[in-house]
Amino acid sequence: MFPPHDRNPRSGSVSRRGFLGGLAGVGAGAVLLGSSPAAAAPSRKLTDPFTLGVASGDPLPDGVVLWTRLAPKPLDHDGGMPGRIVGVEWEIALDEKFADVVRRGTERAAPEQAHSVHADVRGLEPHREYFYRFRVGGEISPAGRARTAPAPGSAAEVHFAFASCSNWEQGYFTAYRHMAEERPDVVFHLGDYLYEYSAGENGDVRTHEGDEMNELGEYRQRHAQYKTDADLQLAHAVSPFIVTWDDHETDNNYANLTPENNEPDEGNGSEAEFAKRRAAAYQAYWEHMPLRRFRKPVDTNLPLYRGFTYGSTARFSVLDSRQYRDDQPYDDESQVSGPDQWRTTMLGEEQHAWLEKQLAESRSTWNVVPQQIYFASMDEVAGEDPGGYNDGWDGYRASRDRILGYVEEHAIDNVVVLTGDVHKHWVNDLRRDFEQPDTPVLASEFVTTSISSGGDGDGSNDPGDLVWNENPHTKYYCDRRGYVSCRVGKDTFAADYRVVDYVEKSADAPVRTDASFVLEAGKPGVQPG
Repeated sequence: MFPPHDRNPRSGSVSRRGFLGGLAGVGAGAVLLGSSPAAAAPSRKLTDPFTLGVASGDPLPDGVVLWTRLAPKPLDHDGGMPGRIVGVEWEIALDEKFADVVRRGTERAAPEQAHSVHADVRGLEPHREYFYRFRVGGEISPAGRARTAPAPGSAAEVHFAFASCSNWEQGYFTAYRHMAEERPDVVFHLGDYLYEYSAGENGDVRTHEGDEMNELGEYRQRHAQYKTDADLQLAHAVSPFIVTWDDHETDNNYANLTPENNEPDEGNGSEAEFAKRRAAAYQAYWEHMPLRRFRKPVDTNLPLYRGFTYGSTARFSVLDSRQYRDDQPYDDESQVSGPDQWRTTMLGEEQHAWLEKQLAESRSTWNVVPQQIYFASMDEVAGEDPGGYNDGWDGYRASRDRILGYVEEHAIDNVVVLTGDVHKHWVNDLRRDFEQPDTPVLASEFVTTSISSGGDGDGSNDPGDLVWNENPHTKYYCDRRGYVSCRVGKDTFAADYRVVDYVEKSADAPVRTDASFVLEAGKPGVQPG
């Protein structure tokens, strides 16, 4: 059992070195973890096993996943843990002092899963704030805040943020701290949570540990290194995350079982060799994310696309645009167009059919599709040639046309695509034929810039005349780091484009709103907010 809530209290203020005021951490208890039929207690006291913080994720109206990983030596491949199962107690309460505990339990943290914990807590009340913590040996974790989804039929406003692309070497994760200060109901992370490259390959703000990741221990080490960041820990502790991956969690620009490069000496020389690398990457990803236990990888696969309904306000259909796609056309070269873009699939048949079912069965006002890569056309070729960004949906035009065609033919209203990947803020209206600007707007796309990837950027709001002239569906652009904060209700979908002006020289940049946009239910097309 946990010690009484008032034993050895420890509180934090709003800073990157502590958790938000109101998320009171608790100190080490004097009572050792009792024996459990599920797992044995450690034979000795672990020194701060909670170096990677805590997280919650995948909220439902009646439940949420609670996550931590025991790692007293976080940069060791085994986290500094013994090679045996350890029992980890958890509890969830209505108050930050844990005077009113409503659920508790014990999980088995196993060495073959990097001593990670994925407690799937059920029996909670909808759209309610909860506080949670873990305990092992004589150590109690910092506290985290979770929030369940609204009840079916509820018209509650939803406040969410979405983010993407955090490169350790290219800048500080300041934007995560500012996002945490907003205390969103939920955060969508749209991929490139970390980067796979060797130490020093991407920049010199901070340095990665180790060489380019290929094996399980290397992926575990890199995930752990990122999780030691105080701003990222804060963001996870304040709000539940719903995550999906892009490429850098595994290998730049990979497609299904095709790696970026065919280099036998780097373990990328064949599909079989890359399958081993992908399996290691997927295993480490699951171990370090607040995902349900049943989603852990099987062989080389991890079932990541999934849906969340936030009452009658929004249905979120989270996609996986890496695991099932065909190889990029034209050797992944950008701004090359041709028939091969109509022969490729982005999602695979099963995921496409699932998305169509999600859209058809939705009874929520807003049909939101969080996914990884640029959905609109990105034409940077003057004249009639449509160009195209072939790692994005331009390279998979048959898949994009299938989605937009389904939206048009079945009169699916209020479709909003959320996107990461490109390290810039963008806003686009979506048409089935981007070369015909007089055709109907069927949906809109909000694209977030990166947390740190690309460094400070130039601060420009102008991508150039060529982009404006060739892409009339594009409404906004900004080259800074940050995230997007959204408030969604029955009648409106409002998006604030949040910006930090520097991430390279220090971790203390202020945040500002560079632009705001709004969608009105039943009225296609974005408008200035």
